[in-house]
Amino acid sequence: MRKKILIFTVADAILSALALIAAFLLRFEATVPPEYYDRLLYYILIFVALNLVFLRAERLYSFTWSFVSLTELTRLFRALTYTAVTFALLVFIGQGTFNLFSGFPRSIVPLSYILSFVLIGGLRISKRIWFQITPEKTASTGEPILIVGAGKPGEHLIRSLQAGTNDNYRIVGLVDERPANQGISIHGLPVRGYIKDIPGIVNAEDIKQVIIALERHETDAIQNAVNIAREAGVANIKIIPEFSELLGQTLSFRNLKEISIEDLLGRESTNIETEKINEFIRNRTVLVTGAAGSIGSELSRQILQFSPSKLIILDIDESGIFNLEHELKRLRPRANLKAVIASVTDRVKIAAVIGKHKPEIIFHAAAYKHVPLMENHPEEAIKVNVLGTLNTARAAAEYGVKKFVLVSTDKAVRPVSVMGKTKRIAEMVVKSLNNETETNFVAVRFGNVLGSRGSVIPLFQEQIRRGGPVTVTHPDMVRYFMTTPEASLLVMEAGAIGQGGEIFILDMGKPVKIIDLARELIRLSGYTPDVHIPITITGIRPGENLFEDILTEEEKQSGATKWEKIYVSRTENNLQLSEIINHLSELEEKLFTAPEEELRNFLDRLIAR
Repeated sequence: MRKKILIFTVADAILSALALIAAFLLRFEATVPPEYYDRLLYYILIFVALNLVFLRAERLYSFTWSFVSLTELTRLFRALTYTAVTFALLVFIGQGTFNLFSGFPRSIVPLSYILSFVLIGGLRISKRIWFQITPEKTASTGEPILIVGAGKPGEHLIRSLQAGTNDNYRIVGLVDERPANQGISIHGLPVRGYIKDIPGIVNAEDIKQVIIALERHETDAIQNAVNIAREAGVANIKIIPEFSELLGQTLSFRNLKEISIEDLLGRESTNIETEKINEFIRNRTVLVTGAAGSIGSELSRQILQFSPSKLIILDIDESGIFNLEHELKRLRPRANLKAVIASVTDRVKIAAVIGKHKPEIIFHAAAYKHVPLMENHPEEAIKVNVLGTLNTARAAAEYGVKKFVLVSTDKAVRPVSVMGKTKRIAEMVVKSLNNETETNFVAVRFGNVLGSRGSVIPLFQEQIRRGGPVTVTHPDMVRYFMTTPEASLLVMEAGAIGQGGEIFILDMGKPVKIIDLARELIRLSGYTPDVHIPITITGIRPGENLFEDILTEEEKQSGATKWEKIYVSRTENNLQLSEIINHLSELEEKLFTAPEEELRNFLDRLIAR
């Protein structure tokens, strides 16, 4: 990357110098008058320096030439305009102040501006043009592949693959369900029919690989394409990653994904304002608690994409932090990364860590989350989810942390489980602290995260590997699901847009029946439900609901924000911070001595206040 930036910088410097010299030659009919000989080098140095400064300011060294688009050309136009305006001001001011610009021809400014755009812009689009006029590069040899989807994702995929360097495949065409796309071609490749036509194309072209390039909410089409391709004998089926998974990477053949349960569930993608996240995270010191967990580790990966000045990852799980630290160092070798082994229940240690590193932003993901387990260990749920949040939040306020983001859950809405009640009280804690301290405290609430440790999907997958049965607690049990990258980006967006005191909630679309999830996983593993792998109903466990609300209808109506699919809960606390601390101090004293039922009753009384 640094080598590429250096090459771009040198190329831009040379082209900027050529643009200014060419402007003089055009102005003076192919010659430079002698009176400018001594000053021309200074003009070139000033002009080149201005161009490089503004090109860098517009981040024109952070993308690949293969995918240059109108967005990048707009940035280039803006950067060169800034240069031209600044250069013109220097000429105007300098003519009356410095001999350097005495008699400088003003027409040189617009000429050099136009020539810079032609030369620097031409260089940047040259590779894109080359791949547009030579599509046969990937169309003549290699393993034949078929693309499903002739919309925007399919066009993006073809453009990316044609710009790549892998010659081991050839795209034979596309299929698409929309009649309007039949008979057209995209970058020289034909749409060869509908999804139902996949078997005929597979047989005719000896297709060994199918790539799904559809929007994630097109669930029926994705499932249909996967089923038909499998029935046609295609074993290698891949799908393009979502934007949130691709963040910081360029789409290429190597980051295409194997088809997974997340892809078959379907979910409308959410427009997440990454520019706001970038402004929020860039050059800030960020602390993530619970960093070894599913959400905490993904948060850490995503945060690094936005270039914080320092990232502190904290967890009590020694092996988890060790593995995460090595992974993050591999992803970003030059990142300023600090791994800390600590428990959020250790008030003194947490305060010392925050006091030492002075984070400006804290993402508090440390929590116990397993509902049935916490029913049997309410003291542990209280210790970590409530008192651990209080310890971390109070230390954040004491040391002047600017933003504290609590990772919450849909189980905190009208909670019935110990885990849900402790997370609701954690929300109350940060809400009260926000009212009485300078730190801005916000929370973000979402449903189940697909594939997270200990969640239903890894459990089902393990049961399928053992040959079944797959156990479902109730045939009508439903849950909301989202992917880990999307959940992590949502948490960061909440931190970016929150002013303090809000509980942000994502409208997670339609809930999914757990029994349908089990059946899809069995099919995805190559088996038939209730034929090869049985499904057994085991009964609802303690603390479970058949379905869980992420927000009430009243909140959905009154809590809409200008951010797509993000709502703000209007739930208010009736307790002051001092009252909450007094109650929690009382609870802490009896945590390991009081009967479990008394602890549960205490939680109920606190929530009801």
